[in-house]
Amino acid sequence: MKSNLLLLVACTGILAAEEPRRVSGIYPGLAMFNNEGECGTGAVVPWADRLWVVTYGPHLPFGSSDKLYEITPELQQVVRPESVGGTPANRMIHAESKQLFIGPYVIDAERKVRVISPHKMPGRLTGNARHLSDPAGKIYYATMEEGLYEVDVDSLAVTSLIRDGNPLKKGFTVETPLTKLESQLPGYHGKGLYSAQGRLIYANNGDRDKRVLTDPTTPSGALGEWYKPGEDWQLVRRNQFTEVTGPGGIQGSDVNAPVWSIGWDAKSLILMLLDGGKWQSFRLPKVSHSYDGAHGWNTEWPRIRDIGEDDLLMTMHGAFWRFPRTFSAENTKGIRVRSAYMKVIGDFSRWNERLVFGCDDSAKSEFLNKRKVKGGIDSVGQSQSNLWFTSTETPDKLGPAHASGAVWLHESVKAGDKADPFLVAGWKHGSVWRVDHASGSAQREDIDTSNVEWLQLAADHDSKDMSVIITLTNGDARSNEADAMFEGVARAGDKKMQTGVFRARGENTRTLSFAADAGYYELDANLKLKRVEDAKAEAYVKTKVAIPKQVITLDEASVLVVDDRGRRWRLPRATTALDAATNAGELRVCREVATERDMLSACGTFFELPAENADGFAKIRPVASHDLRVTDFGGYRGLFLMSGVKTDAPASEHILRSDDGKAALWAGAIDDLWKLGKPRGEGGPWKNTKVKEGQASDPYLMWGYDKRTLTLSHDAANDVKMKVELDLTGTGLWVTYREAAVAKGAELKLEFEPAVQARWVRVTANAACEATAQLKYE
Repeated sequence: MKSNLLLLVACTGILAAEEPRRVSGIYPGLAMFNNEGECGTGAVVPWADRLWVVTYGPHLPFGSSDKLYEITPELQQVVRPESVGGTPANRMIHAESKQLFIGPYVIDAERKVRVISPHKMPGRLTGNARHLSDPAGKIYYATMEEGLYEVDVDSLAVTSLIRDGNPLKKGFTVETPLTKLESQLPGYHGKGLYSAQGRLIYANNGDRDKRVLTDPTTPSGALGEWYKPGEDWQLVRRNQFTEVTGPGGIQGSDVNAPVWSIGWDAKSLILMLLDGGKWQSFRLPKVSHSYDGAHGWNTEWPRIRDIGEDDLLMTMHGAFWRFPRTFSAENTKGIRVRSAYMKVIGDFSRWNERLVFGCDDSAKSEFLNKRKVKGGIDSVGQSQSNLWFTSTETPDKLGPAHASGAVWLHESVKAGDKADPFLVAGWKHGSVWRVDHASGSAQREDIDTSNVEWLQLAADHDSKDMSVIITLTNGDARSNEADAMFEGVARAGDKKMQTGVFRARGENTRTLSFAADAGYYELDANLKLKRVEDAKAEAYVKTKVAIPKQVITLDEASVLVVDDRGRRWRLPRATTALDAATNAGELRVCREVATERDMLSACGTFFELPAENADGFAKIRPVASHDLRVTDFGGYRGLFLMSGVKTDAPASEHILRSDDGKAALWAGAIDDLWKLGKPRGEGGPWKNTKVKEGQASDPYLMWGYDKRTLTLSHDAANDVKMKVELDLTGTGLWVTYREAAVAKGAELKLEFEPAVQARWVRVTANAACEATAQLKYE
């Protein structure tokens, strides 16, 4: 009777299926792989009781090994056999035909999948929009190279309206007659598409100018609009733009509804609003600069999406934003920053009461992101990405959103000229720096952010070289204590630990190679860490991802880094207890941890480090400080892994220990690192350093720290005047903060006000002496 009862219970469905293994909202079994240089998530859409996902490879207009994935409510992944790949990031729900258009796939309410072959519609599909004259019967597709198609939603017949800019490859047949109309719209690397107010609106965020590969200030990208067949895109604004959407979101809006487009330039984020047939522009500050490459590659597909709340959720430049669905010319209130994040997010949705973020986690191609501080290590063996499931509260609970931007940057202005409105609401502290480079003057004014939504500045005099910089912060409410999830990671003083180096393996094995102290191990989709006898694989990992030595310098004053352009930068130490292990080459200093995103680990602080083509160390920001003895760190199946686990670490979802007990890794999400504790540390540009009269010190990092005290002293026989300068942008835009006489044998302490924010600080003495300039960040 007992066995029959159990059989009955199972057959009637009373026993719930066990949820797949997950860590920090990441299910390693849902990871997606391809055979390309990158495997990003292009679109994530709930439809017909399933979650549908497409991945993309880099620049593959004629198909690829990428797939269409169907995720069941039980979190089982189905790889659809209709998959043709490519570089797709388009998605739209077409209400009249009850179909989801995602990538080249068309999915009806019964989950039947039809495919528009690349032979019928070649190009890197980037956006869908409702048709201007036949919205019930047709839909638009745009490509990343300015191509435009219309497709019949029933027959899937394709009409070419503007030719895709990719040349056809030899031997590839195209079954659709292609128009001869080739777009003259500047820029390339298309992103968003939307229709309203009698026009189709398109955005791109790259350029073919060779300078974009090295200089993030190069003019790039475009926002364009289109009206009817036979015409080309018309330029609206020559800047980098990504998302284009409106109140109707993924289903399209009413024909008279407003349209929003978000983009950026070297100064700030740019928000464009189309309402009543007229364009208006606004500026928002940047939280992260890892997206700033003028080539557009560093920025995937920022979105403004409905997640079932009163306001929409916007992702842009490393921050979650609250975006009012009522934003219009008559109501410009309510945009608020929520928190900072580090994941590279391509799309997101709300599904089964959780947020699901489709990420771009680990790319085999480093996309111009090699640098000396990484030591020339090999990249991951196979490109891979995953979904990240979180609470709906997560966008409010990650990193502090320190932000900055400019309305003018080395520009010629006339008295009375007005800048675009700049968002300041939502931050506690803010400052405006007005810098007239022509006259050498700089003035700072604090902002009362409690009473101002948008700050619009006007020039009070003519200037041939004017900059106006705005910095904003809410401080940092985190404590110095690490969350319990890090309990198993070895600390600086620990003697018993399990270490090693690792790399996501290639050959489509979809495993992680881990060369541990005790031998060679592999980690699989179930996060089982198993000992494997493979001397060749072990030797490969030890050689190709060996920890480089002497890539940074630890001296008495601080951490010194000399970047690939020869620029010198100094960083704080959160602890000196890791100095010996760092100098001995026992601890990883830098590695790519998400596609085109590096992380620097130095003396107890993790830093987000933009690629050199996004200005690199100049825009570095601290994430968290700690006392962990992390041997290696990196990504696998969307997880963030660290080696350096205590031998007696207690069991938890984050500790992955081998069956023989001799090897272990810590696993979580990269954004768990915010829970390590607020950035802190000590150091400075000088410590008992012989300095020359009038020679400025190295820049020392100031951005992202909270309570900051500077102590100045010297050994001269007389008073020495010391000038403290701030670099507001990281680009060498120095302004004088304070000049003070420091008496012989005395210390002068300066405490920076909360509203005073800058990237870097430096000090100059007016006499040769042995000087100390040390900062304490608490």
